[in-house]
Parts: sequence; C-alpha cells; structure tokens
Amino acid sequence: MIEGVDGSGKATQAKLLYEALRSRGVSVRQVSFPDYASESSALVKMYLRGDFGRKPGDVNAYAASSFYAVDRYASFKKDWEAFYRSGGVVVADRYATSNAVHQCSKLPEGEWPAFLEWLFHFEYDLLGIPAPDQVMFLQAEAAVTEKLLLKRYHGDESREDIHEADRAYMARSRRAAEYCAEKLGWITVHCTHDGGMRPVEDIHGEIMEKLKI
Repeated sequence: MIEGVDGSGKATQAKLLYEALRSRGVSVRQVSFPDYASESSALVKMYLRGDFGRKPGDVNAYAASSFYAVDRYASFKKDWEAFYRSGGVVVADRYATSNAVHQCSKLPEGEWPAFLEWLFHFEYDLLGIPAPDQVMFLQAEAAVTEKLLLKRYHGDESREDIHEADRAYMARSRRAAEYCAEKLGWITVHCTHDGGMRPVEDIHGEIMEKLKI
C-alpha cells in the first residue's frame, strides 16, 4: 500500500504501481480510501466538511478512526474480498495506516503506541480487513506539498477540508507519519529534492526497486 503526507503523490504512485504489475501479468486490483463513491463514506464526508466541528480535534481520534475503518470494511466486503482471498494482489492508495497518521496527531505523543495497538487490533483483528504486506511511505518537504495543495484548488483555500485548512494539524500529522514510518518499519521514499518534487518516474522506479519487483 501507498501511504504519505498530503500532496506527496500517493494516487499517482499507486496508479503507476498498479499499471506496472498489470503489465507483468500480475492479477492486481487498485483501491483508494476514503471510497467517496460509496455510501459507506458518509460519516467521513460529514467529518471532513465540518459537520461535527470545524477543527479536526472536535472529533476524537477513536471516533474519527471508526468512520474511516467502516468505509474500508464495506469496500473489502463488497468489492475485493473474493479477489484478495483468491490470491490477487491489491494496491491501496491509503489504508488503515492513514488513521495512524492523521489520528495520532490528535493525541499526546506519549499515547501514540497505545493508540496504534488499539487501531490495528480494531481494523485487522476485530473488523477482519487484511493487514498490508508492505507499506511504502512517500515523504516530502512541507513547503513543497503546501504549494501543491494550494495548486490543487487553484488557490481557493475555502475548498480545503478541515484537515487541509488546519496547518498546525497538518504539521502534527507529518510528525506522526514520520514516527509511524520508523516504528512500524515502513519503506520510506523521499519525494522532494532541492525545493521541488522529484520526477514522477524516478519515484516510481525507486518504489519498484525497493519492492524488489
């Protein structure tokens, strides 16, 4: 699965990985979370547009995690469980690891280990969605990704969700992501260089190399 800070190119790299595997004859599916096209993402959409409060912290880490987890559970049961259980390879753009990144940031750092233990037990053991075999973490400099996020909305900050609009929250999420990557053994790919993004194909090539594909 592909994880990373906002603006690091997760969707692009997940698609390139999917296409590379497919071109080699691998039985592969691509999934992305949240699944905004599904009814299962209703609580996620309500949360992100501020229906439960205008700051991310207005919804505690455990409640917000459950919104995203249920969306993943629905996707797994409805769309790709049979494919996965038959031996298919699934490439995910975000997954339970995104709860680790974004919800840890709402808690004191001393509580992060206990939260991660709860989170993965909840999603992988109790809900029963599969744990990823490998996590690729796309790291990128904050100054670069902030510019890319503004470009995404053509400079209109009013279109940002409550995560994107809260710069302090985004900075805490970045710190949480780096902590998770180190603690959980994610493979880190540095996506920025000299104040800009590395070429997309260079990043893809490094991902393929590190996955030994």
